[in-house]
Amino acid sequence: QVQLVESGGGLVQAGGSLRLSCAASGLTVSANTMGWFRQAPGKEREFVAAINWSGGSTLYADSVKGRFTISRDNAKNTVFLQMNSLNPEDTAVYYCATRGRGSPSGRPHEYAYWGQGTQVAVSS
Repeated sequence: QVQLVESGGGLVQAGGSLRLSCAASGLTVSANTMGWFRQAPGKEREFVAAINWSGGSTLYADSVKGRFTISRDNAKNTVFLQMNSLNPEDTAVYYCATRGRGSPSGRPHEYAYWGQGTQVAVSS
């Protein structure tokens, strides 16, 4: 049974940083493409970042390029999202997801398994 558990969310001031974690069980992150998405109140779920199964390729939404970094620790079977220079527009519930061996993708429907999400709030 695949489980993805996000953590690390919280309240931070604009300009601050947070590091989100996604602990996986029932799958090996080094053999799966992993992604981060977010959903703000009243808005559709949107792509944030993804890393392919080999770790050799990443993909970022334009809105987070240069500020967010996706990475993983194979030994801990965990994927991370380092978020710097946060602004109020980054406020959302952040979700971890996986799509098996596919290429990094920004399309939510291509991801098969999802975590429960972690809340990030950025105050101005």
